[in-house]
Formats: sequence, structure tokens, C-alpha cells
Amino acid sequence: MILDLLEKSASYEKLHPDFAKGFAFLRRTDLAAIADGRHAIDGERVFAINQTYDTKPWKDGFLEIHRRYMDIQFIVSGEELIGYAPLTGQPEKDAYDVSRDIAFLHGASEPVRLRAGQFAIFFPHDAHMPGRTTNAPTRVHKIVVKVAVA
Repeated sequence: MILDLLEKSASYEKLHPDFAKGFAFLRRTDLAAIADGRHAIDGERVFAINQTYDTKPWKDGFLEIHRRYMDIQFIVSGEELIGYAPLTGQPEKDAYDVSRDIAFLHGASEPVRLRAGQFAIFFPHDAHMPGRTTNAPTRVHKIVVKVAVA
């Protein structure tokens, strides 16, 4: 997992050939004006999901992992806690769904606060639990850029 400010994102573009495309979308797009839903960046290799939601209680969440895509999660407005844990064989809650590229896991995680202007990168070995409440439910506008691993 990586956590930083969008203004420092160029430092991470060399980690994967398609990270630059995802960060360029986040830097050049008027994110407040785009509609919720999926936005193409580079076909199935890189795309963004724009979402607005209210955070949920920590106790109601489960860790998730992805195998085919890495996440660049960027907070446009609001803030949330995201649980983080290295993937170390946590037991499955729900088996991996190939069509959705997601599995849900049981297990403990450490809270990481993500605020407006910050991004977090989650790799396939990073179990994470997004959308959790800090103190009280908060309205969050977030863009998740999905970047294909291979």
C-alpha cells in the first residue's frame, strides 16, 4: 500500500507502465463535474469509477482483495478510514468472484485515514476495507482508478 498526496503522484508513475495514465486522469479531469459510474481511460487496462457515498461503521466491513487490478483510490471530497492488512492467508468470507475481480476476507486490519487530495494504491497483496466511518457517517466523493496488473 502507498499513501500520498495527488500533487506527488508523479513519483509513483514508474512503478507500473499504466500508473501515469491513471494519475493523468486524476490531475487533468474536473472530478467534481463527472458523473458517477465508470469512465474509460485505456479500455480494460485502465478505467476510473466515480462514486459518491456515505461512510459505514468499521464493524460492518470486511477486507477485500483484487487479483487482476490494482486500485488507485483518490478522495475528491470528504474523508474515510480504510482498513489495511498485508494478505497473509486470511480466511475467505466470500470466494473470489472472477467477473467482479473481488474476494472478501475475514481478519483484522489497521485503520488508515484518507482525506481529500490524498490517494492510496492497493496492490493484489494488499487487503483493504474502504468506506469506513471516521467518527460519524461522512459523505465521500471518491474516484477509484483500476489498473490491470498484467
